[in-house]
Amino acid sequence: MPKKIVGVIGGSGLYEIDELKVEKKQRVKTPFGPPSDAFIIGTLEDVNMVFLPRHGKGHHILPSEINYRANIWAMKKLGVEYIIASGACGSFKNNIRPGDIVIVDQFIDRTYRRNATFMGDGVVGHMVFADPICPDLAKVLYRAAKKVKARVHEGGTYICIEGPAFSTRAESFLYRGWGADVVGMTNLTEARLAREAEICYASIALCTDYDCWHETEADVTIEEVLKVMHKNIETSKRIIKAAVKMLPKKRTCLCVNAMRDAIITDPKKIPPRRRKELDFIINKYFSD
Repeated sequence: MPKKIVGVIGGSGLYEIDELKVEKKQRVKTPFGPPSDAFIIGTLEDVNMVFLPRHGKGHHILPSEINYRANIWAMKKLGVEYIIASGACGSFKNNIRPGDIVIVDQFIDRTYRRNATFMGDGVVGHMVFADPICPDLAKVLYRAAKKVKARVHEGGTYICIEGPAFSTRAESFLYRGWGADVVGMTNLTEARLAREAEICYASIALCTDYDCWHETEADVTIEEVLKVMHKNIETSKRIIKAAVKMLPKKRTCLCVNAMRDAIITDPKKIPPRRRKELDFIINKYFSD
């Protein structure tokens, strides 16, 4: 059985993993343009790993400007089966404190400038996305977080906003009223595309602040976010290191065949160019 390959998408502050034994850095051409940066390929704890800084090294790409399709397409092309994502978030709950980790399991979409699907341009597909996070990978991340003694919460709803500005106070109270747990700007878009690519995806949400709803805490400031973020990054590295050793030998989750019944378009009507671009998603389900 070929060795599993784990992809890691590093969010704000996570631009490299110190203990990753780097074999090479590789740029990948995709039908959707260039990914955020070169992929760092190597091993961590004897597990094959592909690492990508979401915002580019030096953090120069806004959440709205990230080429999500290129990032996930390239991960799939490189053989990635699991994606562990990290990212800073704000909290809507008193018990989710700055410095805490949330292994989210649901999303609410408040973005409006994203291309969050590989479908379209001659291909119509409707993927089931009721449970957007891979449950098996999420369990692994939670167990790993407990192992490294992180303050971790199992499950939670992540509101994905467009950014780059943080929420208004009215929005913050609205999202809190909806029952959301945390707010961020990136993970939902990745999760959608990863599911279409049939890659297991789960997120380590790194809480940096209470957004701006909290009456007794100061409103979010960049200075405080960065201070907490740096501490969280070290915790996320420990979680990833522990998690890669806990992954199942074989994937048995629904992510593996997520697109089996999703494609509605008659295969004969799909443009050859699109068949080639989406070979890893759709062609295995067509007999022609």
